[in-house]
Amino acid sequence: MPHNIPSEYRIVRGDARGLPDVAAFIATLNSLDAHPSPEAHDLFDGRSELIVTRAPGRLDVMGGIADYSGSLVLQWPIREATFAALQTDGERKITIVSLTHDAGRETRFEMPLADFETGSGAVDYAAARSYFRRDAARLWAAYAAGAFLVLMRERGVGFGRGARILISSQVPEGKGVSSSAAIEVAVMSAVAAAFGIEIAPREMALLCQKVENLVVGAPCGVMDQMTSVGGEENRLLALLCQPAESRGTVALPEDLAVWGIDSGVRHSVGGGDYGSVRTGAFMGYRIIAELASLTASRRADGEVVSVDDPVWDGFLANVTPSEFEQTFAARLPKQMEGGEFLARYAGTTDAVTRVDPGRSYTVLVPTAHPVYEHFRVQSFAELLGTGAGERRNQLLGELMYQSHASYSACGLGSEGTDRLVRLVRAEGAAGGLYGAKITGGGSGGTVAVLGRRGADAAVRRVAEKYAGVTGHRPYVFSGSSPGSAAFGQLQLKRTLV
Repeated sequence: MPHNIPSEYRIVRGDARGLPDVAAFIATLNSLDAHPSPEAHDLFDGRSELIVTRAPGRLDVMGGIADYSGSLVLQWPIREATFAALQTDGERKITIVSLTHDAGRETRFEMPLADFETGSGAVDYAAARSYFRRDAARLWAAYAAGAFLVLMRERGVGFGRGARILISSQVPEGKGVSSSAAIEVAVMSAVAAAFGIEIAPREMALLCQKVENLVVGAPCGVMDQMTSVGGEENRLLALLCQPAESRGTVALPEDLAVWGIDSGVRHSVGGGDYGSVRTGAFMGYRIIAELASLTASRRADGEVVSVDDPVWDGFLANVTPSEFEQTFAARLPKQMEGGEFLARYAGTTDAVTRVDPGRSYTVLVPTAHPVYEHFRVQSFAELLGTGAGERRNQLLGELMYQSHASYSACGLGSEGTDRLVRLVRAEGAAGGLYGAKITGGGSGGTVAVLGRRGADAAVRRVAEKYAGVTGHRPYVFSGSSPGSAAFGQLQLKRTLV
C-alpha cells in the first residue's frame, strides 16, 4: 500500500483476549516508520498480511533445576510476554529484527535459508552452533532462527519461502524469568502458523527446547518452554518432567498471590554454575545406577546413552528421600574428578552436557537436590488443595525456603537473591509474606514470593529496603497471562484509516 495513503494494521482474524500489551504491540507495528531502530523501518511489505504470536515468561514457584532430573514443577506464567510478527518472503532468506537494544548486540540479522542446508538435507546442530557463535553480537538470533533448522531436522519441513520477523519482548533478559523460552515459543508458533505446520502444544515446547539445547547450546530443561506454551492465566502449570508430562493446572487459592522481585544479579542458564551442578547431578545418578547394579547401554565409542532402570524409570527425582539417605547418600562422593568419573563410568545419560576430564565436580549435593525437591514440590501441590488457613500458608512458605536453601547448598545462590529472601522472611506472616525462593537456574535473577493476596505493600517494602542497601531498584513482577497455545495467533492486514 503506498506510504502516502493513511493506513494501519488491524486484526482480521484471531482474538486479542483483552490483553493490553496486544494493542501496544499493534501500535508499535503501526509506528515502525518512526521507530528509533532504522533496521525495522523497511522490514515489512504493507501489502501482505502479518502473523502475530505471543508467549509469556514464567516464575518458577517450585521445582526449578530439578526439572532435568524428572521432578514435578509448578510454574506461573507472568504478565510480561514476547511478541513475534512474521511475514513470509518470496526470497529464501530469514530476516529478523529485534526491538531490544543491548550494548554490543546487533538488532538485525539476515541469513539465507541455504545456510541451513547441505546437499543431503539440513546441516547438523553442531555446525549450526558454530555458525551462530562466529560473531557474539549475533548469537541472540540463534534463539529465533533456530526454529527453522529444528523444523527442518525434526519434522522434515522444506521451506520454499523465507520469512521476515519482528521480535518485541517485555520479558526482561537475565532475570531468570525465561526470556529465551518466550522468544523461542513466540517465533516457533509464528513460523508454524505462517507455513501451515500443525504442532501440538507439548511437541511445540519440546521443539523449542531443542532450539535452546542444540542450536544455542544452553543446557536447559523443558519447564520454561512448556509454561510459555501451555500456561493458563492465574494458574500454576503442574508439569512432571519425565520428560514433559502435563499434570494440568493448579488454581492458586483465592487468599494467596505470587510476585517476583528482580535481584539485579544477571542470570544465565548457560552459565558455568548451572552447567556444573547439572553435570554433578547426572554423575550422581550414574553412580547410583551402578550401586543398584543397573545395566548401562553404551555406543560403540563407549559413551553411555541410557540406563536400564525399571525402578526409577531413568529419572533421579524418582529416588525417594528415605531410599536416598538409607542406601546411597553415604556412598556418593562429595567431589569427583571428571577424569576419574569417565574412567569408571564412561559418561552420563545427559545428552546436552559433557563431563570435563580436567575438572572437579561436586556430586553429592547436586544429586540430593532433585531427590528432595521432587518431594517438596509434591507436598506443595497437595497443600494447595487443602483448606485455607495460616498454618497451610506457612507450610507452603517453609517449603519454598527449603528449596532456596538447597539451591544455595548447590552453589546456585547469590548475594542479591539471598538478601531478598532474608527480607521476605523478615516481613513474615505478619506482613502477609509466607515464603520466597530463587527461580529457574539460579546464580542470580529473580526471587519468587508467595504471600497473602493484597500484600503488595509488603512486597514494595522489601523492594525499597533492597534498593536502599544495594542501590538497585528491583523490577517487581505481578499478574499473569495465558501461554501461546491459549492465545493462538492473530492475522493482521493493513487497511485504510
